[in-house]
Amino acid sequence: MNPIVQNILAVIGGIIGGGVVNMGLLIIGSFLIPVPEGINAWDPESLANGMSKLQAYHFITPFLAHALGTLAGSFIVAKFTTTKHLVFALFIGAFFILGGIINVINLPAPLWFEALDLVAAYFPMAFLGWKLSGQN
Repeated sequence: MNPIVQNILAVIGGIIGGGVVNMGLLIIGSFLIPVPEGINAWDPESLANGMSKLQAYHFITPFLAHALGTLAGSFIVAKFTTTKHLVFALFIGAFFILGGIINVINLPAPLWFEALDLVAAYFPMAFLGWKLSGQN
């Protein structure tokens, strides 16, 4: 297979794979740690209006979804690209951190969560995904 095509497919696969892990964990987490009555976690406006009712443990699932989604996506892309595995893994981290930044702008989450999420869930996980892939 042409290396450019393989790299493009790997990036698409990393984005889709990371997104599936992210959404899967958010769905599972909504059953394990339900939000308080009257908040619809799938409606951004409802979630923004009810953010003050959330406790610290409600932020475990979103953090894990962001971190493990980025980890999975970067692992996939590092494993299947032909060259520059770290660069492509960090690209996945950059792609997913854009979503994190959009969430910070649109949802009034506590500052401690926003900081933790942006600092620990994206680029460190992208780097770890690359390391776990075994590629140089």
